[in-house]
Amino acid sequence: MPTRTSRTIAILAANLLLAACAPDVEETASGQLQPLPPGTPAPPVAATERLVIATPDAPEAIGPYSQAILVGETLYLAGQLGMDPATGEIVEGGIEAETRQALENLGAVLRAAGFDFDDVVQSQVFLADLEEFAAMNAIYAEYFGEAPPARATVEVARIPRDGRIEIMFTAVRTR
Repeated sequence: MPTRTSRTIAILAANLLLAACAPDVEETASGQLQPLPPGTPAPPVAATERLVIATPDAPEAIGPYSQAILVGETLYLAGQLGMDPATGEIVEGGIEAETRQALENLGAVLRAAGFDFDDVVQSQVFLADLEEFAAMNAIYAEYFGEAPPARATVEVARIPRDGRIEIMFTAVRTR
């Protein structure tokens, strides 16, 4: 007589096999598989590998982190400062220059992974002074079209290297 554990494992294995062979099904909260509603696209296969993305066109990490990590079709980008990748120094010119440089740095990492700004779905902006929001926002808007990503913007006590801004992204390849 099979034990409860072996029966559970057999059910899970059968569900995994069915899901692999029938991408037009979805798992319910109880763990059972059911057909997707008509017209619903099949979900992507879950990725299990992590790929580190690094490019010399953006500043090297200044700590124990990666410029970005690619998992499946999702790219998680570390925060970028308004730092010149050639000198390692924060650019001069105020919030506008730092915002532009941070976005250029993020663009370099996006391109290194085969993504672009149209793939960005979420952004987090950290400002040393929320009074600079309007100036930052004007530059930020230049990088996105009619469907900009979801975004949070907050004021923080301090940014590494005493920068005025740090921006991080999450991007998803949908094409």
